[in-house]
Amino acid sequence: MDGQTAVVTGASRGIGEAVARRFASEGARVVICARERDEIDAVAEAIAEDAADDGGSVEALRADVRDEYDVERLMELAARESDDGIDAVVACAGVYHGAPGETPLASESYAAFDDAFSTNARGVFTTVKEAKPHLAADARVVVPSGGVAREAQPGYGSYAVSKAAAEAVVRQFAAEIDRPVGVVDPGAVATDLTGGRGRDPADAADLVHWAVTTAPAEDVDGGVVGLKAFRSATAGSSD
Repeated sequence: MDGQTAVVTGASRGIGEAVARRFASEGARVVICARERDEIDAVAEAIAEDAADDGGSVEALRADVRDEYDVERLMELAARESDDGIDAVVACAGVYHGAPGETPLASESYAAFDDAFSTNARGVFTTVKEAKPHLAADARVVVPSGGVAREAQPGYGSYAVSKAAAEAVVRQFAAEIDRPVGVVDPGAVATDLTGGRGRDPADAADLVHWAVTTAPAEDVDGGVVGLKAFRSATAGSSD
């Protein structure tokens, strides 16, 4: 990813932080955002220090994906110093109100439902919409998601419904714009959203890196790529 520009939302922790680290370690210029300025600035400082020898760089902006004006500024910042535009967008920003698996839909508040949709679904719409004018010719956009978006499980409430909506947003963009837009499903990842249960976020970052660099574009576009496809495609690879 030497010389490429990537945008990662929700990068102050979890999958977003791991993806930003991986991209920077591959020589990319990474523009990251999160709601809390202190948190995203601290992550940017740590990534910059770690990636100093790899040729990568990182820039942080406090931005809330629920606010289209914040996201517009984010994409403009990313495109400003790039000759060809933004090469990769990873929409990682997400929320889960309550304990994972313990939030039945009928028991959730209207406020929790609305915020899940504003962040997890509308946030994806805003991210892709505002990135579109700035995408490089061979850019890719990916959105992390999970099986609960496609197969209902008890207790995942508005989170599952909002992720299903996010995947629908992805499919519609894939049908309408001339850049690959797809879903990546890393399975259960140990983040705040899962209560710390699951695999290392670095594993998810490996999947995301593959999806935006070398995975077949036709598999990414409008589809769901997961660890099984990644491991099959990279079996025996030193990467």
